[in-house]
Amino acid sequence: MAATASPLAAQDVQPRTLSPAPIGSNLVSLSYSFSTGAVLTDKTIPVQDIDGDVHTFIGAYGRAFGLFGLAAKADLVVPFTTGRWSGTLSEVQLDSAVTRTGFGDPVTRFMLFFVGAPALAGPEFVRHRTRTVAAASLRLRVPVGQYDPTKLINIGANRWMLSPRVGVSQAFGRLLAELYGAGWFFGDNPEFLIANVQSQDPMATVQLHFTWIFGPGFWAAASTRQSFGGQLYVNGSPSGEDQTNNRIGVSVTLPISRRQGLKFAVTFGLSTAAGNDYTTFAGGWLASWGGFPAAPMEGG
Repeated sequence: MAATASPLAAQDVQPRTLSPAPIGSNLVSLSYSFSTGAVLTDKTIPVQDIDGDVHTFIGAYGRAFGLFGLAAKADLVVPFTTGRWSGTLSEVQLDSAVTRTGFGDPVTRFMLFFVGAPALAGPEFVRHRTRTVAAASLRLRVPVGQYDPTKLINIGANRWMLSPRVGVSQAFGRLLAELYGAGWFFGDNPEFLIANVQSQDPMATVQLHFTWIFGPGFWAAASTRQSFGGQLYVNGSPSGEDQTNNRIGVSVTLPISRRQGLKFAVTFGLSTAAGNDYTTFAGGWLASWGGFPAAPMEGG
C-alpha cells in the first residue's frame, strides 16, 4: 500500500505493492513529498520553461481482506498540495509565477492476489511461504480536487482516470524482483481553460523493481518506470508530444517497532520526451494493526 504518492497520476514509482497482508489487518500512513523541476507540466498549457517547487502531504488508509478464498486489499490516498510555479506564457511572452494550495484528487485502489497469496490470518499467514506472487489491481482517480477552469495550472485534473494493472513478484532468497504492467485511461476535461475540451489517448506504463530484504519491515529497493503514449488533445487537435518518459528511484523502509515503520524515497526523470523532468524527495510514517497481534509489519 502506498506510503508515498507522486504529484502526477501515472508517474508513480512504487515497489512492494505486491506484498500480501493477513486478512483483517489495517495500514495507515502519513507522508510528505517535495518535488522540484518541471512539476505538473501539461503540454496543452501554453507555458514554456516551467519550474515548480511543490510540497505534498498525503494521508492513506488500507485494509486487507479475503475474497473468494484469495487475499485482497483496498486503500484510499488523499493528497494536500501547496506549490509555486514559474514560467513564460508563450502566447504573450510574459514572465509569470503562480501559487496554488488545496486538496488534490483522491485515488482509490482495489487489489486481488490470484497466485501465491490465499486469504490467511494469524498463524496461518506467518507459516505460509511462497516464492511467486501475482495480482491484479484497479485504481481510480476521482476528480474532486481543487480546480479552477480560468487558471492554467491546477492541483486537481477535473477528469476521471482509471488504471488497471497486473504484476508479478519473484523471490530469490532475500532478493525480490517485481514487474508491473498498467494502462491509464482518461476521461475528458470539458472545462479546460474555461470552455475547451481536453482529452488524452490511453497511456501504458511498465515498472521494474529490485528489493533487498534485510529483515522484517526493513528493505531497500531500486526502481524504474517507463511510460508510453498518452497524446494530449485540445478540442480534438493534438497538443505537444506523447507523454513518453522514464523515471527511476530508490526507496528504503525502516522498522521503528513491530507495528510502525518509516519510509524514504527519491525519484527523478531519466528521459523526458514531454515534460515531467522533476525530482521528488519523500518520507513517511506507517502503522498497522489487526490481522495478527504479535507479528511485525510487512510490505510497503
